[in-house]
Parts: sequence; C-alpha cells; structure tokens
Amino acid sequence: MRNDKDNIIVKKTSDFALQIIDYSEKLKSVKKYEMTSQLFRSGLSVGANSWEAKNAESTTDFIHKFKIAAKEADETRYKIELCKTSRHYPDSPETLFSELKSISLIVSKIIGASKRNTLSN
Repeated sequence: MRNDKDNIIVKKTSDFALQIIDYSEKLKSVKKYEMTSQLFRSGLSVGANSWEAKNAESTTDFIHKFKIAAKEADETRYKIELCKTSRHYPDSPETLFSELKSISLIVSKIIGASKRNTLSN
C-alpha cells in the first residue's frame, strides 16, 4: 500500500506534530508535566498512525491505522480543550484546533473512501 507521492495527510499531521511539540514545551516551562506528556503522546500519535498507514499490509490494516489516528485526534482535541478552558494552563494556540479539525475531516474522508472501495471490489 506504499505511496511515496506527496501525501497531504502525512504532511498535515507532521506539521501538527511540530505544533504539539512547541505547545508541549510551553506547558513544560510552566511545570505542567503530566498534561505535557499526555498531550504529546496523543498529538504525535495522530501523525504516527497516518505515517504507518503508508506501509499497511492490506486495505483493512490501512483503515485500522486511520481509525486509530481518528481516535487519537479526538483524544488530543479533548486535552487541548481542557488546557484552553482551565485557568491553570496557558492558552493553547487557536491553530491547534483548526489544524486538528482539518486533519479529522481528511481522516474521516480517507476512512469512508477506503471502506467504499473495499465494498465495491
């Protein structure tokens, strides 16, 4: 299933991971270590699973990896929302929300299209 062409979702999730790293450093600087760790893991997992999907062994495996990416995106969104609304955390950059929304839409489209292609074959 390897596709070495420009891959928009891999690019977007890699860029998002870099934003998560930057925000995690901000959290670490104010000694919010537990949230830093949690947000770092889920935020980077979105991209890691998208990356792994490039080497999926089957369409089922490809869909599975993107389903995990979708779940990690939801978990990340929840944690960012907590940071944003808590008076104890520095505000999260608004770009995290917009990027995550865009990524989630693309991931949903990939899952849906892959399922449709599987059913039509």
